[in-house]
Amino acid sequence: MNEASMVQAAPQTLDDVMIAMDVVDTLRHREDLVHRELNEEGRESELLARLRQIYREQGIEVPDTVLAEGVKALKDSRFVYTPPPASWKRTLFTLWARRQQHGNRLAIAAAALVLLFGGYYLLVSRPAKLAEQRARVEITETLPKQIQQTYADLSSLATEDAAKQKASAIKADAERAIRTGDRAGMVKSNHDLAALRDELMRQYTLTIVSRVGESTGVWRRPPQGSLGRNYYLIVEAITPAGEKLSLPIRNEETGNIETVSKFGVRVPQDTFETVARDKRDDGIVQKSRFGVKRRGMLDVDYEMPFEGGFITKW
Repeated sequence: MNEASMVQAAPQTLDDVMIAMDVVDTLRHREDLVHRELNEEGRESELLARLRQIYREQGIEVPDTVLAEGVKALKDSRFVYTPPPASWKRTLFTLWARRQQHGNRLAIAAAALVLLFGGYYLLVSRPAKLAEQRARVEITETLPKQIQQTYADLSSLATEDAAKQKASAIKADAERAIRTGDRAGMVKSNHDLAALRDELMRQYTLTIVSRVGESTGVWRRPPQGSLGRNYYLIVEAITPAGEKLSLPIRNEETGNIETVSKFGVRVPQDTFETVARDKRDDGIVQKSRFGVKRRGMLDVDYEMPFEGGFITKW
């Protein structure tokens, strides 16, 4: 055997106390061995022999005195940490020792609370407050200003007493709604004023239709089953710029209001026959202007006899 192999095979030595602690640790990991050997009287020597063999297999030569000291230390519960009894000091020290772990948990909990309350504020509380604020501003400022402005426009447009009286009546309803904070009433009054303003701004000529392939006039039996006849001339509303308007017309046969670009106006029979003769001459109605709706006025100024009824289908 050469010198190098002799150096490699030489038993290793450790500090006696460290080895004794290691012996105790080994014994704790071999609980079955300890219980079997130490619980039987006179078997301690066999336990020492087994320990010696365990360390030799690891290349460590441990003196019997150190092995015996380790076994004795195990019996005496040396090298075993026994926690102090529960107390407020122990609790404080434990919390301090685990401060980072508790801090992380508290940080996570705090972040969760921030997200929860932040989400509630952004998704529920804040939109509700903004909606309430918008509604309050609309009732106290927006709608009253709109009503005032629309009425002012009407006052400058109206050129007849009937239009002015109608505007004043709607304004009175609006003022009652403003005083009581009635939003629905304010919205309705504002809509009615705007509709009246639009009507006053319209200007057009009711022109009798005389195009090829289109009816100029029709007659109908009254809906009540009478044997008489109602005579209608078909007209359309033409603006000064030559555009055709669609108007809301109440059909006297059905009672429904329909928005149409052509409609029939009820006239006396002799007016109907006069227009029919005019068209038969050359296929064109020469005297085609039935009435004029002027700016600032509600009603059409009819230039032919008109009996006050309309139809929208024929």
